[in-house]
Amino acid sequence: MNAAVKKAAGITAGILAGVTALCAAASAIYRKNHRIEDLQAMLRVYTEAPPEEPDPYFEPVNVDHHYPLAGYKILLKDQTFGEIWIPVLEDVALSEQPVERLKQQPDKRMLSFSSDGSVNAMAGLDISAHNNVTDWEAVKADGFDFVMLRVGYRTYGGGILHKDEKFKQYYKDAKAAGLLVGAYFFSQAVTEEEAVEEAALTLRTLEGCELDFPVAFDWEIIFDDDARTDNIPVEDLTNLTLAFCQNIEGNGYQPMIYQNKRTSLLKYDLPRLQGIPFWLAEYGDGPTYIYHYDMWQYSCKGEVSGVDGKVDLNLSFYDYSKPGFPAIHQPVPEGAVTPDEPDVTFETTDSTTTGTTSETTETTAETGTAETGTGETTTAKEDPS
Repeated sequence: MNAAVKKAAGITAGILAGVTALCAAASAIYRKNHRIEDLQAMLRVYTEAPPEEPDPYFEPVNVDHHYPLAGYKILLKDQTFGEIWIPVLEDVALSEQPVERLKQQPDKRMLSFSSDGSVNAMAGLDISAHNNVTDWEAVKADGFDFVMLRVGYRTYGGGILHKDEKFKQYYKDAKAAGLLVGAYFFSQAVTEEEAVEEAALTLRTLEGCELDFPVAFDWEIIFDDDARTDNIPVEDLTNLTLAFCQNIEGNGYQPMIYQNKRTSLLKYDLPRLQGIPFWLAEYGDGPTYIYHYDMWQYSCKGEVSGVDGKVDLNLSFYDYSKPGFPAIHQPVPEGAVTPDEPDVTFETTDSTTTGTTSETTETTAETGTAETGTGETTTAKEDPS
């Protein structure tokens, strides 16, 4: 009897343990399902809940940005600060050139078209003694209308003045070939007095010459080497530029300022230079310079018949050989690619795009690096013996 009771008790205990385990498992399943349901319910609350009521103590206002972000500020890239900006000056004339009407041709030269379909710029090049011109008639036949000849330069080390040794011969030959001729002086002046010296040398060298195009003041920053022009104040640079230009104008020639975009924006007091024609140096498929310019140097790698090696290429939007400097209107050359036709590949110099502007630097063949421009190789730091 006792054995049977013990056996029955063992069976009962086993059953109770099984039931307890089943209950525990069922409870765990229930709790798990309940948590899932809770999570689903919470998710519905977050995703389906109506917007919160406005804060009765604070209501955001519409932000007034004062002017549109595009078109009223100039963006530049700085090595320290990254993107920086400067405001557009209200008292400096803006460019009206239709950049979208520029078109590179298969020979990598640029043509500029007006809205009526005509060509609105003359083709030119700038030449110094470091360009070996072998045939000026070939230059003319290659489609060029004008040339800017270097008349002289100042060294960036000792500041010694020099005439360009080939100016007179190049002037004579270019005129004989039927090209319109202008001039430029490569400056490293640091005072008004030095700028007047440069103007005087220019005028003496031009004696007996009849120019068709302006006399440009080409002042450039030298990189990668110490230069006498390092850290020149804005006021001084603007003053000496005016000194050169006013002395040129006072002696019967039309002055012009040659400058790259970045130096123009950061180193010139532009409102004081208004009224003087501006020759912009900016390499690429179209200027991003926001202000007015009269000529555009767009490449330092041109290939021109009659000239050995690479040469700077330019467009002039005005004919300085005629009274009043009228805007250019010329027929489209036969075979020209127009803006309405598909693009061709454009090769540019190494540059850094900077918002609405781009900065381009050009290394000279000798010491020093000119910021952009006429590719001067004669600004040797050491004075020649």
